[in-house]
Amino acid sequence: MEYVNPLTGLRIDGRRPTEMRHLMGQIGVVSKADGSALFEMGNTRVIAAVYGPRQLQIKGQQMNNNEALVRCEYSMANFSTGDRARRPKGDRRSTEISLVIRQTMEACILTKLMPRSQIDIFVQVLQADGGTRSACINAATLALADAGIPMRDIVTSCSAGYLCTTPLLDLNYAEDSAGGPDVTVGILAKMDKVTLLQMDAKLPLDTFETVMQLAIEGCKAIAQYIREIMLQNTKQLECRRGS
Repeated sequence: MEYVNPLTGLRIDGRRPTEMRHLMGQIGVVSKADGSALFEMGNTRVIAAVYGPRQLQIKGQQMNNNEALVRCEYSMANFSTGDRARRPKGDRRSTEISLVIRQTMEACILTKLMPRSQIDIFVQVLQADGGTRSACINAATLALADAGIPMRDIVTSCSAGYLCTTPLLDLNYAEDSAGGPDVTVGILAKMDKVTLLQMDAKLPLDTFETVMQLAIEGCKAIAQYIREIMLQNTKQLECRRGS
């Protein structure tokens, strides 16, 4: 299967190799959460809800009382893919992705400003079409901002891959499943600091650098979009208070 048309240079969904899928973000979608967000990357749709900071509810464990405890739970809705098989809660993949998201978000949250407290982040994939890990991180960032959680910078994530000898930005499911190497990156955009780097296959160093840089550019574009959403939301709140 040709994932990049040799005549037009376009991918199977009509995008150019360095073109990202359509982004859509919405804040405040779960009324009973302290912060929440819906985030879409193409046909991948994720919802995130944040509760906290609130008093520590976990007892009997050794914890650092000088900073907030961050917890994360990732899940996929049973209807999120074409596979009708029910996924057991807490399966190995969900546990691993929960850990990745938690560690990525811990890098941006100013946990020491909230001692003896906990922040719970719940993310659920409503529709999966590749890039779910990145979409979850982006949704969680928006939800944390909506909850007013202090952060040193917003963290965003994007993937890039290498198919048909071509670096491709923001892989969809068909491209992700093609078996080529791909890289998932998370960055603190303003600080230009990488907080997440995952690669599922080996790449020559020069190719890896090209693919990683493409993913970083994707992260920066998403960060700009998320800032626009946050600014628009702030203006709406100011208008409501003024009216």
